Amino acid sequence: MHRRILLHSGLAVATTAWALRSSTLACQTQDASEKAVPYPLMTEELSRSFSRPAFIATWPFGKAACQAALQTLLQTESMRDAVELGIHTAESDESVTSVGYGGRPNAAGVMQFDASFMDGERQQAGSVAAIEGVRHPISVARRVMEATPHAMLAGADAAKFAQQQGFPTEDLLSPAAKASWLRWQAKQQTGDDEQEKTHDTIALLGVADSGHLVGGCSTSGMAYKLPGRVGDSPLIGSGLYVDGAVGAAGATGIGENVMRYCGSFLIVEFMRQGMTPLEACIATIRRIAEGERKAPAALSVNFVAMNKAGHVAAAGTDTDFLCGIADQSRSLVVQPYLVD
Repeated sequence: MHRRILLHSGLAVATTAWALRSSTLACQTQDASEKAVPYPLMTEELSRSFSRPAFIATWPFGKAACQAALQTLLQTESMRDAVELGIHTAESDESVTSVGYGGRPNAAGVMQFDASFMDGERQQAGSVAAIEGVRHPISVARRVMEATPHAMLAGADAAKFAQQQGFPTEDLLSPAAKASWLRWQAKQQTGDDEQEKTHDTIALLGVADSGHLVGGCSTSGMAYKLPGRVGDSPLIGSGLYVDGAVGAAGATGIGENVMRYCGSFLIVEFMRQGMTPLEACIATIRRIAEGERKAPAALSVNFVAMNKAGHVAAAGTDTDFLCGIADQSRSLVVQPYLVD
């Protein structure tokens, strides 16, 4: 299905070629003869229609995460609690095959998780990489930020830190994930290299009525990855970046295509230069496509973003990419801008 979304840009940002390009964005429109899409399309008008407090998260399961985050914020007035508990909804949902308990294991059949947590006040951050045995890696990432002088812990030492902080150790290979891994193993023996698409991530961004920005990212990573592989999710600036003076961004898709360009950081910097969140997402994807010398459709890179005003946006290269958004007036699943 072809989509055309008109972007209105009143900006004249001369600092980068991408900013110049933003004022003349070409658009794709849905053929009038086609049926209406089941989800509203991301446009500049929709982006600006949300107001603080607001949350945006990747994928349809992000809607429940945003709703939980908003409810937590209204009850506790804590943005950190809101983002953490919002992400818990995906980490606990066995039907989500790319995050937490329902995620797919690595090639050895072992669950390894990545997560990051960032508070825009003074760019405070914590993350964990390739951690095992912890149901809520986002909570450990937050604890790294709050209880240590470090920004990242990895592997067995991250798990040891979690145990010391009181997090229980669990067997997190669900029956469905184990069965899927066994099927994958059998396919490897027959030479069938068809891959299951499970490299999705929950990236959740939020802004309070005060303008306080916080974000988090959690994933079980690419299905059947090499043991020890770390994607973009725990890397501050790649899978997640939050700047309290500007805005926030988060990524999902093939992490290797995001991390080489510090994608989330780049989006925030584009917003600092004057771009809207939507323009910044699109410009970043085009920058990655240029660097990779590939068409955007070959990249599998997708982003969500928000600015300090609570305007939210999402854009990506995957036709099935959706996002969830919530503020005090509504919560919905949105079809992001498709960069092709």
